[in-house]
Parts: sequence; C-alpha cells; structure tokens
Amino acid sequence: MTERQEPSLKELFTDLIHETGTLIRQEVALAKSEVTETAGRVGKDVAKVVAGGLIAYAGFLVLLATIVIVLADLGLDWWLAALIVAVVVLGAGAVLILGAVGDLKKASPVPQQTIETLKEDRQWLKEQAG
Repeated sequence: MTERQEPSLKELFTDLIHETGTLIRQEVALAKSEVTETAGRVGKDVAKVVAGGLIAYAGFLVLLATIVIVLADLGLDWWLAALIVAVVVLGAGAVLILGAVGDLKKASPVPQQTIETLKEDRQWLKEQAG
C-alpha cells in the first residue's frame, strides 16, 4: 500500500491561482448575463414610455381635430367638448407613462447576484489561503 503524498506548497498555490482565475471568469460571465437581462427589462419599460408619449401626442391631435369637428356637429360649447376628449386621451397616456416610469425605478442596474457570489468567493478565498 502506498501512502498518499501531501501536495507541495507550490502545487497548492498553483491550484489556488488556477481556481481563482476560473472563478473570476465565471463571475464576469454572470455579470454580463445580469446586465444583459436588466437592459432587456429596461428596454421594454422605455418602449412603454414611448408608447405613452405617442398616445399623449395622439391626444393632442385629437384635441385639435375635436375643436374643429365638435364646433360643427355637437351642441356643446366648443371648449367643453374639446376639453373632455383631451382629458380622457391625455389621462390614458399619463397612466402608461407613470406605470412605465415606476417600473424603470424598480430596475436595479447593479448585478445583485454577482455581488452575492463575489462575497461568497471572497470568503472561500480567505478559507483557502487561511
């Protein structure tokens, strides 16, 4: 029966350096993945803001058209009919914009999962070196 030899200090440091390099590459890949995912969510929220802006713009156009059309067709005062249409359309646009802005505020640009695993990695390295 042969006895198992303990690794030398040089082998231990070589293994530690190799494992540390692997760990750093994995953390970089995780950070890239998290940033890409967050950017996708932010992109969707920005699209909602744009959609809300377009609806608000349509409200402005409807406001202008309403002033002309309502004057000819309805018995309401011109300003009252135009105001009613404008408030409804602009209100819908405001709801979309405010909802999307709220979602944007919730999105964290910081890769939380990567930070947690880096803390774990630091602890692991301390244990390995200690």
